[in-house]
Amino acid sequence: MVQKEKVKKLKDKLIVALDTDDGEDIDWLSGTLIEVVPWVKIGFQAFSTLGIEAFPWLSARGHKVFLDLKFHDIPNTVARDVGMMTKHGANMINMHAAGGLEMMQTARNSADDAAYKADIPRPILLGVTILTSMDETGFQQNFGSERQLAEQVVYLAQLTQAAGLDGVVASPLEIEPIRKACGDNFLIVTPGIRPKWAETGDQRRITTPAEAINRGADYIVVGRPIIEAEDPLEAAEMILDEMREA
Repeated sequence: MVQKEKVKKLKDKLIVALDTDDGEDIDWLSGTLIEVVPWVKIGFQAFSTLGIEAFPWLSARGHKVFLDLKFHDIPNTVARDVGMMTKHGANMINMHAAGGLEMMQTARNSADDAAYKADIPRPILLGVTILTSMDETGFQQNFGSERQLAEQVVYLAQLTQAAGLDGVVASPLEIEPIRKACGDNFLIVTPGIRPKWAETGDQRRITTPAEAINRGADYIVVGRPIIEAEDPLEAAEMILDEMREA
C-alpha cells in the first residue's frame, strides 16, 4: 500500500492534466511546468498522440506520469492493459471501480507481476468513483440508485480498498466520508478543482485548491486553468499559492 505520509511536498500534490492532442503544446507545457510541478496527467487525447513513448520521454524530463485512461472492461482485458502500462513506466494508473472487485483485483495482481519482472516500483493504482461532472440530480437520473451520490462514492471507495488498490479518484466534496470509511493511508486524488479566478466549465462537484487540501486530498488534478492560461507556469504557481493557504 502506498503510504499517505510519503506525499509531503506541496508541489508533489499538484497534478497537471495535459489534456490536448497537440504534441508541440505537450512538449512546451511539460518543459515549462517541470520547474514547479513534477506530476502530469496523460488522458486519451495526449496518449493518442504520444503513445507509450510518453513514459520514457516525460520521465527523462523529470515528470511522474498519471495515466488517466479509466480502464473498464472484463478482468482479463484490464489486467493485461494495466500490466502493460506498468511495464512501460506509468507511475499512476486508474480504472473504473464500477468494473467490480474481480476486475480490480486482477489488475492489481498484474501490476504487481509486471513491476516485479521489470524490477521497477509498482504504480499507484486508483479506482474511479463518480465523475465530477455529475451532480446528485444527474446521478439519480442516470443510475436510479437507491443510494445517494455520496453514499455510492463511499461504497465504491470501500470496494476499491477491498480489491487492494491504493486509493480512489473522487470529488473533493466526498473526501471526508471516504477518509472516515477507508482510513488515513488510503489515497484520494481529486479532480473538480477550480482556483478562485477560474471558470467552472463542465464540472459540478468542485472546490478550490485550498479547500481540497483542507479536506484532506492527497493529490489534486488541474487542467484547463493551467494549460489554457496565457502563462501556464504563472497559473501553476498561483494554484500552489492557493494550496499554501490551506
